[in-house]
Amino acid sequence: MPGRIRQEDIAAVRERSPIADVIGEYLQLKSAGGGSLKGLCPFHDEKTPSFNVTPGKELYYCFSCGAGGDVLKFVQTIENLSFVEAVERLAARAGVELRYEQGGYVPGQEQSQRRRLLDAHRAAAEFYAERLVASPDSAARAFLSERGFELADAERFGVGYAPAAWEDLTRHLRGRGFTDAELTAAGLARQGRRGGLIDMFRGRLMWPIRDLTGETIAFGARKLDPDDDGPKYLNTPETSLFRKGAVLYGADLAKREIAHRRQAVIVEGYTDVMACHLAGVPTAVATCGTSFGEDHIKVLRRLIMDTDGSDGEVIFTFDGDAAGQRAALRAFGMEEKFVTQTFVTVQPDGLDPCDLRLKHGDAAVRDLIARRVPLFEFAIKSVLAKHDLDTTEGQLAALDEAAPIVARIKDTGRRARYAVNLDRWLGLMDERFVLSRVRQHAGDGGWGGAGRPRNPRSARAAPPAPPAPAAVRAGRRQPFDTGAEEPYDRGDPIVVTEREVLKLALQWPALCGPEFDVLGAEAFTVPAHASVFSLIAGCGGVVSAGRIRDWVARVIDAAPNDRARAFITELAVEPLKLAGEPDARYVDVQLAEVGARALGRQIAAVKARLQRMNPVEEQAGHYRLFGDLMMLEQRRKTLLERATGT
Repeated sequence: MPGRIRQEDIAAVRERSPIADVIGEYLQLKSAGGGSLKGLCPFHDEKTPSFNVTPGKELYYCFSCGAGGDVLKFVQTIENLSFVEAVERLAARAGVELRYEQGGYVPGQEQSQRRRLLDAHRAAAEFYAERLVASPDSAARAFLSERGFELADAERFGVGYAPAAWEDLTRHLRGRGFTDAELTAAGLARQGRRGGLIDMFRGRLMWPIRDLTGETIAFGARKLDPDDDGPKYLNTPETSLFRKGAVLYGADLAKREIAHRRQAVIVEGYTDVMACHLAGVPTAVATCGTSFGEDHIKVLRRLIMDTDGSDGEVIFTFDGDAAGQRAALRAFGMEEKFVTQTFVTVQPDGLDPCDLRLKHGDAAVRDLIARRVPLFEFAIKSVLAKHDLDTTEGQLAALDEAAPIVARIKDTGRRARYAVNLDRWLGLMDERFVLSRVRQHAGDGGWGGAGRPRNPRSARAAPPAPPAPAAVRAGRRQPFDTGAEEPYDRGDPIVVTEREVLKLALQWPALCGPEFDVLGAEAFTVPAHASVFSLIAGCGGVVSAGRIRDWVARVIDAAPNDRARAFITELAVEPLKLAGEPDARYVDVQLAEVGARALGRQIAAVKARLQRMNPVEEQAGHYRLFGDLMMLEQRRKTLLERATGT
């Protein structure tokens, strides 16, 4: 059993892993005001960013799906890691050497399997790169040179060479301490026909496939020997590290330019990515042995910040042959998954970006991207090209095939313009007739009645909104398990004020002072709020808060379950009711309002007891209770004056 990581090392990992930097490796973040950042949530599909990051508190929270936590929780969730694996991953990133308790373990041997597999890939990438440099006359170097790449280009992209021997890499990695089970799990070796391990890749040019953080998780390999009966391209099989449908080659190098330029260029191969980057198109990425799919779209949307009103663009480049045409039309089928505009560019002579650069130079690659056309236009014209438009029969057949494509355009204004363009491209010169055909395919809904939407892309059919988390649904159970089933209504003024006081206690504890700590859990009518107060009190109260990020982390760590931790995280990052920073007066008003309401409930209880008492038979008790009532009334009056500023 692995040893426990020392708490001081975990604290060091958190300290050296700024949450904005770590999350920024997975999605684009923009200022949300008040020192917070926002982006598209990586844990659910959305068109408007509701994912907030607060660097001052080192927390994230999605106000739509309820996902939240600290930097370790983010890495755990997005990479599907255990807590230990997340610590190890961030420790490697931050250069923190971890120490393990529960003695008897040699440092380095307690690492998680994931960390071991990543280390094996890094060692393999170094091995392949060294073999490429050490083999100046190899077929691998010749392949690169023939395609216009120099050794420095190969080093920039980590390209290497797998020798044709059966077990060179296996022996090398065994010598580095990796076991056969680890090499098999990593997809770097496999069982041979005669027993024993052999290298997965032999006699091939190797491209390291990296995740968004730059960790090598797989390889793409191109055969070099024409007599090799294996596939032309061979990728690492899917492993615990590598799921090819969710990885884009080159995204680790392109992500910052994609975010800056609001542009992503999708090409078909590893050499095409290299050619584009070297030619001045640093936003190019490629799939890894699979078709472009929905998981790829999710990655790109987060990097581009693909939201309503965005001015970004996704450009597909495909070969000019029939296969390329089919790939472009498949991409058209996913066009509605994007909010931003989608384009296609195809080189007329069929050259891919790599061959285009080799034959015509860097400028030709940049011109290819500049000649992009909207994906709808490309799809429509691809259909028209299959028909003889010089005949009436051909025109009508083309219209019947193209009209459904135009009808799929959700924005009514753009749909009408494309219908007019379709009439012109067909040569019918009868816009009303073409519009009628398109309308038949589109149905009645959304055609002409609502008019052109404000945002040209906003009329798309949005996916169903994710269900609100249990913490925020009115009429359901409390934000975390308290044994209560009362409704939790965010619009209730009492709930609003109690939340505000708890947010102040977490976000601005120094302003709350001892006045908050003396409120007591009974001052809160909502059981979940009372539970949060008790957690804060158990952590020493706001008077012991110290640095905000450490204070919030202390309260979150004290929470009893994930629902409680999520609710506290939400309170810690949710903006206050007022614009700007609170002052002592604002805090005093909020505390006084909660305190006055609590005293009001106590007064009502005392009055009820007085009504039940016999003033003659219980004279002493009656006088004492009446005195308590007068005192409570006076205290409540004072608090009401503070709450109203009178």
